[in-house]
Amino acid sequence: MDAITLLREQLKTAHWVMEGTMADVTSEQMQWAPPGVANPLGATYAHAVTSEDVIINGMLRGAAPMFSSTWAGRTGCSEPMPLPGPDWEKYGPWARRVQVDLAAAREYAQAVYASADDYLATLSPEALDTPMDLTGLGLGHVNLAWVISTLLVGHVNNLAGEISCLKGLQGAKGYPF
Repeated sequence: MDAITLLREQLKTAHWVMEGTMADVTSEQMQWAPPGVANPLGATYAHAVTSEDVIINGMLRGAAPMFSSTWAGRTGCSEPMPLPGPDWEKYGPWARRVQVDLAAAREYAQAVYASADDYLATLSPEALDTPMDLTGLGLGHVNLAWVISTLLVGHVNNLAGEISCLKGLQGAKGYPF
């Protein structure tokens, strides 16, 4: 198996875990504000999907993310997520007030997942060595393989874990297995 096939399989599995974890979430669970500074489940899911859209379509393809183009107004979020940069301190307040329509958000997620797989399918294994400067995000100099394995696959898995925990804190089963 080559590296591209492996990364595509890992991202597909991360999406399966995320969507399986989200499958039985209720509106009440989506909006529940946990104690402390943890974010509500709905905002966490929106963050996972929007971040993947930004990374694939904005950062890697150099195009407009789907949430601001073909999916504008249809992501299931009452307002767009603040993006990393000068306004990033607005993320916490956004996470506490955003309302998420799960059915619409899951449709948007499916489109983002397809876009990500389409992009990965265009890559050669050699492309994974492409250097990327993410110092503006505090991540230093990395390569495309790191972006895909860490910012995509790892991030989706991490946030599925957060969602599983948020479900557990509300007395529900977290992961789908």
